[in-house]
Amino acid sequence: MGNLIGMRDILQRSLDDGCHLLKSWSTDPNAISAMESISQALVTAFQSNRKVLSCGNGGSMADAMHFAEEFSGRFRKDRPPLPVIALCDATHLTCVANDFGFEFVFSRLIEALGHPGDVLIAISTSGNSPNMIRAVEKGIERGMVVVGLVGKGGGRMAEVCDMVLHAPGETSDRIQELHMIALHAMIEAVESKLGYL
Repeated sequence: MGNLIGMRDILQRSLDDGCHLLKSWSTDPNAISAMESISQALVTAFQSNRKVLSCGNGGSMADAMHFAEEFSGRFRKDRPPLPVIALCDATHLTCVANDFGFEFVFSRLIEALGHPGDVLIAISTSGNSPNMIRAVEKGIERGMVVVGLVGKGGGRMAEVCDMVLHAPGETSDRIQELHMIALHAMIEAVESKLGYL
């Protein structure tokens, strides 16, 4: 019984922490402005027949994949697919990691696929992963609009991205939860602007 009560306390504390962070973030005008700018960049890319690339490590890669499939598949209603590609091909990742080094796994694909006017969504809770820094740098070099979703202090990514959405939180799990909520909100905003909702 004691273990069950302890578990309940942990669960409640976790939910309360997530709600507190979301509430503070949702009332931050800088966060809302950043999401609005990012959403408009996505709309502009789609209206200009450009594409969006997304990437991240671990849970952030899962978020990058989830973000992509919401556009290439469907979000809430049927509509034409939109060109968003998560940089997650396992054969590419393992080939490049083996032949060049893990820090190049995203930048090589961005070099191959990224063009001026495309958008790069780079997701990192720390903003300091070497492969993410190289991805961002390559996106800038390719003339892409580079968006960083970061947490904590923002890291190096926050210094070099064209647009930055900074989620509060001290742990990766809380930051990733906020990133996913923001990504869903921006998808909804983009679909609305494009006339699909």
